[in-house]
Formats: sequence, C-alpha cells, structure tokens
Amino acid sequence: MRKDSRHLLKYTLTHKSHKKTRSRPRPTRTIVTRSQCSGHTGFFHRLPAEVFAMILDKLSVLEVSVLSMVSKEITKYILDYISTLAWKNKTIIQSFHHATCLEQRSTVGHYRDLGLLFKRCTLLLPTKERLKFIFNKFSQCLAPDCIGFSSYGVFLQTLIAGWDELECHRVFNFLSDHTNLLQKIEAVVTGKPGVWYQKMQLRLFCRQVLLDPWPNQPECQFWLTQLLKPWPMVSQAHLLFVLYGPLMPEGTFAWQDLVERGLPHSALWELARAILLLFGKLELKCQTANSLLPWHVENVARLLVLCGSSLCYTVLASKAVNGRLLEISRLMVYIILVCEKDGYHMTWAVKMVQQICKVFSTAPERFGFIQQLENMFSEVTREFFEFSVTGNHLEDRETFQTLCFLLDSSARFHTKFLHMFLK
Repeated sequence: MRKDSRHLLKYTLTHKSHKKTRSRPRPTRTIVTRSQCSGHTGFFHRLPAEVFAMILDKLSVLEVSVLSMVSKEITKYILDYISTLAWKNKTIIQSFHHATCLEQRSTVGHYRDLGLLFKRCTLLLPTKERLKFIFNKFSQCLAPDCIGFSSYGVFLQTLIAGWDELECHRVFNFLSDHTNLLQKIEAVVTGKPGVWYQKMQLRLFCRQVLLDPWPNQPECQFWLTQLLKPWPMVSQAHLLFVLYGPLMPEGTFAWQDLVERGLPHSALWELARAILLLFGKLELKCQTANSLLPWHVENVARLLVLCGSSLCYTVLASKAVNGRLLEISRLMVYIILVCEKDGYHMTWAVKMVQQICKVFSTAPERFGFIQQLENMFSEVTREFFEFSVTGNHLEDRETFQTLCFLLDSSARFHTKFLHMFLK
C-alpha cells in the first residue's frame, strides 16, 4: 500500500507540473529594430524630401557615398536623389578641358569619387540594371587637353573593381552595345588606310576607358583579350598597332616611319608591352611577329628584343623549322645591331644563336645556319656602306653611324661567340 501511494503521489505531482506549464506559457523574446520602436520607417521619414535634398547638396560626392552606407533606408533616399536630372546635370556633365594639371587631377578625382558613390548606392541592383543606371554619355573630343575618356575610365574602374569575370563580361557587352564598339573596331581594321581620326578616337577610348586605368596586369589583360578575341589574326595585329603603335609628334600614326627607317627604343616599347601582356593568353606568338615583317627590319628586331627571350626565340625557331634561313640570319644580324645600339649585353644575342642552332637536328644544318649568318653580316655591312657613300644628306650620316654600330656589334658578337666555345 505504501508503495502504491508513493507511485500515486509521483504521478499526481508530475501531472500538476505539466498542467502548470501549459497554463502559463513563457513569453518568447523578439528583436525589435529602431524603426519598429519609433513606429515608422526611420528618422529621415520625418523630413520632407526637399529638406533632405538640401542636406545632401551641402555634402561632397565622397561624403554622400559614405552616408549611403549607413542604412538601406538612406541608400534609397540617396538613390532617388542622384537619379534626378538636376543632380546629374550639376555633378556629371562637366567640362573636360582644363588649362592646368591641377584642374585635370581634380576632375579625374571627382569621377573616381562618383564611381565609388554609384558602386555603393547600386550594390543591391543586378549588374545590367546597375550599368543602365550609371551609363552616361561622356565627351567624344580628341583635343589634347580633353580628359573625358580618362575621367570615364577612372569612374568605370572604381565602379567595377572587385567584380568577378562573369560580371566584367557583362560590362564589356554592355559597353559594346551602347557605344557600337565592335562596329567601330571592324570599320578600322577592315577599312581603307588613312582615316586617322577614326583610328585615334578608337585608340583613345580603348586605352583611356578600358586598358590604362587598370594598374594590375591581369585586369588589363582581360580587357585587351576581349577587344582582340573576335577578330582574325591579321586584324588582331592591325588593332594592336592602332592601340599601341608609335605616333608622330602631330598625333598621326607613324606607319611610314616603321617601314622606311629604324625608330628609337621608346617608340616601340608600348607595343612590345602589349604583346608581352598577351603572351600565353592568345595565340599571337609567331603570327603577330610575322605579320609585322613589312616594317623596317631594325624595327622588327627591336620589337623582338623588347619582347624578351621567350617570344624572340619562338619567332626565330618557327622560321628555322620552316627552313627560312635567309630571314633568320638577316633578322639575327639586326638583333645584334639593336643590342649594340640600345646597350643590351651581347651575351644575350650569342645565347639566342646557340638556342636556334639546337633547333637543327644535324651538324651540316647547324653549319649552314652559321655560314648564312656570317654571309649576312657581310651583305648588310655592304648595303650600309654603299648607301652612306651615295650622297651627303642627313640620312646618309645616320646610315654611316649605323654602319659603325654594325661593325662594333659584329666584333663584340664574335668575341663573345668564340669565348663561349673556348670555355
């Protein structure tokens, strides 16, 4: 009996405790935001739109962009504010012609701040909607002091910094559609020569908007690849020259000088840098260099030297495999001349000749290459000498000076070459 009563007591207490819990449920804790506590959407809801606009008018573009990060509500207000035509006319449409460098830097900095503002305000919008929202027509001027394209380039670079590759593809497609970029490139690379204004406008837009604003190599490589990818190899070489080729002092392209005479190291550096940027990304290695052979041979040699050992060897080895010994030897003589003129170590040229020798599988083939190279030294020397004694023009003096460089380079090359074998 005692045992049963104990069980009965236990059951009764348990049952009562459950009843007590069900009769008094514990309240659940909820998080209440500041706007819910105040009973409306927030503090700025109390202000008339005109008053809020007056506050924003007193702030700089950079300060407005910082304010936009406070809350979604403020971002919405600012987005409405910068969407007005009055604000765009006051802030975006500005003169791009300035007399001083300080004014130019101020304008470029202004558009960098604008890019940051649009980046923060349009963060939650899809990529296409963001681009539609921020797209605006910038200056198409080609005046030397016009910084319209560079301002837009800084603006765009700030806006899309950190975006993934898929989003950057969308940006490129958007710009192509809204500026007819691909159609303009097609007109330049397939049209008749001589339309320098069209080519210069394309060069300025692509360089200042898409290529030059990026300090890092991968981003610049991405945009250059997008520009070149749709076109065949010959058109790619043509477009590379339009974008990075040397210019005359008056602003026209120096195509005639590339064909007729040797240009200095600085004139070809940008083109060499662009080819190096693409090396390994596009199949431009042998084909691009071969397409440049209508140039003066010294310019081709200088470009290959600027591009470095890997690309230079690729081009020369390709010619060796195809049995083009005359071209290799002539180009190699001019490479040796460039090394002497521009101050490169002659050991580099000697090692390049040794590498090319390894392309040939038999000893007679290697001997034939060396013999052809020596004969070409004599032939090129004779050409320079004959040209230098035909008159007394300024060009003849340059030719005679080049002849002296060639003789010095030949002596230095053969000294290094024999020293390598005597080791």
